[in-house]
Amino acid sequence: MKRFFTLLVALAATTILYAQPTVERWGCFEVSFKHTVKGGENPFAVTLEATFTQGDKALTVKGFYDGDNTYRIRFMPTEEGTWHYTTRSSARTMNRQRGTLEAVAPTGDNHGPVTTDEDQGFRYADGKRYHPFGTTTYALSLFRPSTQEKTLRALEASGFNKTRFCILPKDYPTELEQPTIFPFEMKSCTTNAEGKKVYEWDFERPNPLFFQNVDRRILDLQRLGIEADLILFHPYDRGMWGFDDMGFEGDCRYLDYLIARVGSYRNVWWSLANEWDLVRTKTEEDWRGLTRHVVAADPYRHLCSIHGGSAVYFDYHMPEYTHVSFQDEGPLYTMTASGTMRQIFHKPVIADEIGYEGNTSMRWARWSPQFMTHLVTNGIMGGIYVTHGACYNTGEEDWVYWSDGGDMEGESWKRIAFLRQIVEEAPNPIRPADISRDEVTSTAGEGYYFVYFGQQIQRDWAFNIPRSNQRFKRGEEGQQFQVEIIDLWNMTIERCPTIFEATKVIDYRHYDKNHRQVQLPETPYLLLRITRVE
Repeated sequence: MKRFFTLLVALAATTILYAQPTVERWGCFEVSFKHTVKGGENPFAVTLEATFTQGDKALTVKGFYDGDNTYRIRFMPTEEGTWHYTTRSSARTMNRQRGTLEAVAPTGDNHGPVTTDEDQGFRYADGKRYHPFGTTTYALSLFRPSTQEKTLRALEASGFNKTRFCILPKDYPTELEQPTIFPFEMKSCTTNAEGKKVYEWDFERPNPLFFQNVDRRILDLQRLGIEADLILFHPYDRGMWGFDDMGFEGDCRYLDYLIARVGSYRNVWWSLANEWDLVRTKTEEDWRGLTRHVVAADPYRHLCSIHGGSAVYFDYHMPEYTHVSFQDEGPLYTMTASGTMRQIFHKPVIADEIGYEGNTSMRWARWSPQFMTHLVTNGIMGGIYVTHGACYNTGEEDWVYWSDGGDMEGESWKRIAFLRQIVEEAPNPIRPADISRDEVTSTAGEGYYFVYFGQQIQRDWAFNIPRSNQRFKRGEEGQQFQVEIIDLWNMTIERCPTIFEATKVIDYRHYDKNHRQVQLPETPYLLLRITRVE
């Protein structure tokens, strides 16, 4: 009997072990509970959280109400192995619930959340380097479902690995794309004397259906390998709904609900606002407080920044901000100006709006595709990153800008995808080689240089590289180099047959010992890749 009892215990333990839920490291584990509040009570007022522990590690995450008497807790395991959790809730039926989960090794393209590194760049949590090549699709989760699906198909084919989009509704260009679902429960909708609709919302009752769609779109992007840079507030309400004027407490309730829902998705970034200075209902101190609130509520410390209007810079030295996110094409006119941004902030820098490629009459939305490509390249060669945008009016009745969603428009996106391949092939992030004295040469490591001619057209280029090489080992006399001519616009790469040999340093530069030159095709937007021959 004793042996039989021991066997039963062992079998029970084995059954429990194999029944234990498993999730990949940096995946999303979810547990749900059913609970019905008493009549008239607010189900969103019920508190729910869980603490997940593994050894001496502990992470506490908030739960949320998802409609239909259902409450959920989502958790992203940051380490492999067994995690234990215990819940706390104001509802007795959900309080002190316990469970375990097994976090297994990540597979496929699961590299974990993106974070910053010591080189003012970005890496995934597993150490793989990440270069943000982003675009703008403000209304990705807000348009009608068919347009949302069209946007996702365009993103999949684009080569972009990040997109910025708004959580709260914004003003739309056509009647076909006006919102039919809203983020909060509507108390009433009346029409005033001017014929304008006047809405009253219950900001203490989010609309689960609205946020379930946000969930889907973030996970769609995750499947495509695209980071979701979530714009939490913006000035594009324009008095239509009042979501830009919920009060500080209302803003915090909204943020807590959103973070509880999507904070456990590994591809989430927080952008406190787009054009924060144009949101007239909030002060700079409000933005500081909301930023601190987001970071305190996020147990995973996702990337976080804030975006201002043209040439309006927030205090990016705040420790809560992991990187700089600015709107200003000025620093993109030369690669050395872009590089100076890194010197000022000592953080990764993303120019998240530099104007848009387009055909509109608005001065911020009429760059040629060539000029958009040029600005992006200047930023990359200067050591920062640049977000793409396009605004084309196609003349169709239900047209929308690509900056909101729909079909991909324009031509620069193809060149940016081509540039991304070049950047990702480099051994290190690209930086100006000699930022104070050389306006065209960048470096990506020992014996690895780029020279960008921009809009300049010339027949030939005499081989030369600077003595300075950022933080990398400098070149030496006698080293040999090959040169490739990269035509960014035509997306071609041609290797020059000549092998160049460096002279000793002459006035801070190395030249070819035989004064040889590279013959150029007399076209703009040429980038030379110069690599040492071993």
